[in-house]
Amino acid sequence: MGIGDDCAVLRSRPGEELAVTTDLSIAGRHFRLEWHPPEAIGHRTLARGLSDLAAMGARPLTAFLSLALPRRLTQPERDRSTPWMSRFFDGLLGLAEGYRLPLAGGDLAESPLAIADIVLVGAVPRGRALLRSGARPGDVLYVTGALGAAAAGVERLARFKGNLPKKIHGALKAHLFPQPRVAQGVWLRRRRLATAAIDLSDGLSTDLAHICEESGVVAEVDAAALPIDREATLVQALHGGEDYELLFTARPSVRMPRAIAGVSVTCIGRIIRARAGRPLVTLLTELGPRPLAARGWEHFG
Repeated sequence: MGIGDDCAVLRSRPGEELAVTTDLSIAGRHFRLEWHPPEAIGHRTLARGLSDLAAMGARPLTAFLSLALPRRLTQPERDRSTPWMSRFFDGLLGLAEGYRLPLAGGDLAESPLAIADIVLVGAVPRGRALLRSGARPGDVLYVTGALGAAAAGVERLARFKGNLPKKIHGALKAHLFPQPRVAQGVWLRRRRLATAAIDLSDGLSTDLAHICEESGVVAEVDAAALPIDREATLVQALHGGEDYELLFTARPSVRMPRAIAGVSVTCIGRIIRARAGRPLVTLLTELGPRPLAARGWEHFG
């Protein structure tokens, strides 16, 4: 049962567990009303949660949205007959349609600040969810897709200041309309190939540190092996957030394909045993190894 009653009623398959995630998107922090098209804000709101489910290898089931908006965003715009709110839902529901993901409920309120709070529910076979805590010494480190595009796209967006070109592509598209790797996460979970996984929402340096902390290991990353987007820099690939690619580990005996569901997979390093004096993450460069500090996004950091 979806929208129309006091509660939504969900039924999962026997032998499955529910994976639940929630994300806030706040005007002035996660998006700018004067820069981001409302369709992109709606798309990004849902993509954030879908990427969390992807990192667990979960099958998306349903979504809940609480949306707080200034009254003006619910009314027709001066140069458009379609209100901002309707265009926001076009972006959110357009992405949801590709995953057959129903919007099962939520809330709508008037607010001086635009805020979207998304809750996603996914399903995963009992005991089979991909976790951050499963990496072991000797495991190989992989990443899907290319890195740094979203960070490069933010810089391009800042130059346009809302006057976007008619055709959006490249790094700008990667930032405005990111594609969560749900199919890749489910594929890895079904074949039991990944030992640990996380989505790259806060940046490689920060998210890899999360895996190391939860697994009690340390990692080495080969700078020359990183699949850096052609519009991005090494710094953006290491620390830029919102790529929404999957970072995962696998046993060295696993023959990992070069692509999963049409998205490239690249080996970028390895997991090693933690020892006193070893940094959590080491970057291997032409000038030798150096500690890689977690310089991605961190609220209140």
